[in-house]
Amino acid sequence: MSLYLDASAIVPTLVEEAASRAIDARLMAASDALIVSDFASAEVASAISRLVRMKFLAAEHGATLLREFDAWRATATAGVDFQPADFRLADVFVRRFDLGLRAPDALHLAVCRRGDHTLMTVDRRLAAAAEALRVRVESIAGASPTPP
Repeated sequence: MSLYLDASAIVPTLVEEAASRAIDARLMAASDALIVSDFASAEVASAISRLVRMKFLAAEHGATLLREFDAWRATATAGVDFQPADFRLADVFVRRFDLGLRAPDALHLAVCRRGDHTLMTVDRRLAAAAEALRVRVESIAGASPTPP
């Protein structure tokens, strides 16, 4: 089995948040393959950049966090490429108004469905959408993050 991490599940491993301890414990115990897409990586960089812009992190510290993330990603995770069909499926998902999905989250769900990955997220809305779409999900308790 594989565990696909979205940005909301990665950022708390870099910056102390409500879900940090739970995520760290889950990742330490994971025997699953950890999957981080290039898209999730860009979202992580966006979130760290936002914290720097808002002066919650110094620029040097933000750069250090991203280097640590890149090193961890290179040694401890596998990647996944998006396929044209993922974008088409994401389009179907965002047209389900009851789910309240944004395109980036719909893309994560589409990749998880295609690859039969379990989505790990802190985002409660995304977790609920995953359940509604019958995508396996591990929802980690914590405050739902503000979009990057």
